[in-house]
Amino acid sequence: MTDALPARRLLLVHAHPDDEVTGTGATMAHYAASGAHVTLVTCTLGEEGEIHVPALAQLEAAQADQLGGYRIVELERACAALGVTDHRFLGGAGRYRDSGMMGLPTNDNPRAFWQADLDEAAALLLEVIREVRPQVMITYDPNGFYGHPDHIQAHRVAMRAAELAGDEGPQKIYWTAMPISVLRDGMEAFRELSDNPFADVERVEDLPFGHPDDEIAARMDGTDHYQQKVAAMRAHATQIPDNSWLYGIAGDFGGEFMGVEYFTLAKGTRGPGEGPHNWESDLFSGLGLEEPATASVPAPAQPSAAEATAR
Repeated sequence: MTDALPARRLLLVHAHPDDEVTGTGATMAHYAASGAHVTLVTCTLGEEGEIHVPALAQLEAAQADQLGGYRIVELERACAALGVTDHRFLGGAGRYRDSGMMGLPTNDNPRAFWQADLDEAAALLLEVIREVRPQVMITYDPNGFYGHPDHIQAHRVAMRAAELAGDEGPQKIYWTAMPISVLRDGMEAFRELSDNPFADVERVEDLPFGHPDDEIAARMDGTDHYQQKVAAMRAHATQIPDNSWLYGIAGDFGGEFMGVEYFTLAKGTRGPGEGPHNWESDLFSGLGLEEPATASVPAPAQPSAAEATAR
């Protein structure tokens, strides 16, 4: 299989549809446009998500319980906006159910991803790793970035699968991250927004996420693709409302915040970096797999908001 794939191969392991966009969308679009093979594995359908489209409220878990099926379509459209053609659900669509937020009764559902047998779930991901043979993998840190049980479980499954893969596994593993310096700058910038996500936060250190700058290993500048990231966000209309502060960022700051994504390095050796912190600008840095000088895959056409939300 790998003989037919591009030399550079990136695997991302996310918990729910829409998670791929917010923290890694620009990175995915960048590598897809450069000709790398990007594989996205999503662990659940996101059945317990809050619905922000009133006309679709009956899809929620407490009513028709059809949100997961709808989000499959949203994810397909988001991947199309990012130029990603290889997407899989862990074990197939619906194998694992969204666990809901930590501490809710939905955590105890026998089908919840939080209840999944670790080695069984890791074996399913191991099949993908052996098929694609990615040199680089991205997932969450041990706290799932902000503590969601499915994010934590996605981290555990990804790391266990990489362990089981041995020499066949990724040479470098990154965890999504956010430098405290960037969070601090963001808090100041967001004070001018009517929908300020940090309105109740007095100190950046009080946030449940954030890493000292010296813990960051890579800064991916995907500002050329931030409009694709915004289009992918709009594809997830049930989860990201039109008045979301994320769109405020996109409108006010463009690619400055939306197009730059950060990672810590959990496995492998840091390659050559740049800037005051010597952060990598390429996740394949140091692997001897040079990025093509020009993009070999054109950026996909961006769907309109109406197209993104249409059934």
